[in-house]
Amino acid sequence: MSSPADLVPVPLAAQQLGRAFADAGHELHLVGGPVRDALLRRETADLDFTTDARPEQILGVLAGIAATTWTTGIDFGTVGALVNGVPCEITTYRADSYDRVSRNPIVRFGDSLADDLRRRDFTMNAMALSVTGDRLFTDPYGGLADLARGVLRTPGTPAESFGDDPLRMLRAARFVSTLRVTIAAEVLAAMRELAGELGRITAERVQAELTKLLLGDAPRTALEVLVDTGLADVVLPELPALRMAADEHGQHKDVYAHTLQVLDQAIDLEAPAGEESGGPDLVLRWAAVLHDVGKPATREFLPGGRVTFHHHEVVGARMARKRLKALRYPNELVEQVGQLVFLHLRFYGYRESGWTDSAVRRYVVDAGPLLPRLHKLVRSDCTTRNRRKAAALSAAYDALEDRIAALAAQEELDRIRPDLDGNEIMAVLGIPPGPLVGRAYQYLLALRMEHGALGRERAIEELKRWYAQQQPPDAPSSDR
Repeated sequence: MSSPADLVPVPLAAQQLGRAFADAGHELHLVGGPVRDALLRRETADLDFTTDARPEQILGVLAGIAATTWTTGIDFGTVGALVNGVPCEITTYRADSYDRVSRNPIVRFGDSLADDLRRRDFTMNAMALSVTGDRLFTDPYGGLADLARGVLRTPGTPAESFGDDPLRMLRAARFVSTLRVTIAAEVLAAMRELAGELGRITAERVQAELTKLLLGDAPRTALEVLVDTGLADVVLPELPALRMAADEHGQHKDVYAHTLQVLDQAIDLEAPAGEESGGPDLVLRWAAVLHDVGKPATREFLPGGRVTFHHHEVVGARMARKRLKALRYPNELVEQVGQLVFLHLRFYGYRESGWTDSAVRRYVVDAGPLLPRLHKLVRSDCTTRNRRKAAALSAAYDALEDRIAALAAQEELDRIRPDLDGNEIMAVLGIPPGPLVGRAYQYLLALRMEHGALGRERAIEELKRWYAQQQPPDAPSSDR
């Protein structure tokens, strides 16, 4: 029977580092994610190592083989290096304690690989492979067995692990999404008990974990873990709040269940990885999660048991932007998600009453480059079990997309401009640059949106007619 070490290929960069540390009389072990991912046959972009060498000794060993080094984590015993084109992090054995207030460790270097592995987050990340020649596989906490069973456990007690770093609870949910593991019962119990501790973690670290969670293979299951353990109450309270809101039709689903289904359906509509703009789409997935967060705040009960959520898209867009800003997401993502939430209901006006070409144009212009995502979000928002209703909604949106395509082919809709530009407006009206030019431009743009291309002569006539209405009765008119 082969050893677990035989299942972990040692990259060339690790081999080079192993020889260099062995020549210097030090231990070096590939550790954590790279070992776990190798056993799962998943690719790893960078490599993590642990060693008995102290940071200054690590730098000395690296001097002869690393293309470059960085020391941003040296106070915590970590030195980074680029070796054979691969980013590597080498960390001295640690035996830290934590202040249990900020999660910052009181750094203390150790001399034992087993002690270093005990302070890691989960058993499947507490396996190590020596790369200094003997290829010794070290697994003191049963990580290999847990990995084979797909169960997430902690090396020490869960309370000890999460008390040291509460972010590990969020990381557990992330691994549910990215590795499709289940969480051991005692770990889940500790997550429920200690969920409030997540509040002392910085927004930036929370954001990084939520991003990885949403981009994983099973984000719905991971979000259910967050809600069921109370972690979502701390980092994403808008999601559990949806459990209290029945949908506006009083039918089979509450808004929380509907939201999770919309997320699943939006993921199904993503282009496959490898295609242009393919793979997981963070903007679309966040929009799916947040598209109905305005419903609890706008819920009204009507006679006959009906429920309404008037203008929940407006409230929801504001709430989505606020949450994503609190999580320190880039402004561009915040605005993109907010706009998708704001626009996701507009299609229902088309279905109910039909739209003029002007309304279709405005739908496209308001969506802008988000239009492909808006198509996917709107289609995903249909979760009814009524096949006839679902088919009617799909057919209506097919018709809208056909009209958009036809108008785009006729008018290059995505590049709509007025028939006259700003310089032409000033020349026709004989006016200098200023706010009036902007108002005239917007007027011509509105005409263009309403009627399509006017042509230069008609545009000039409409511009002069508009300008005459802007002037006092005794002012001279422009007639060029």
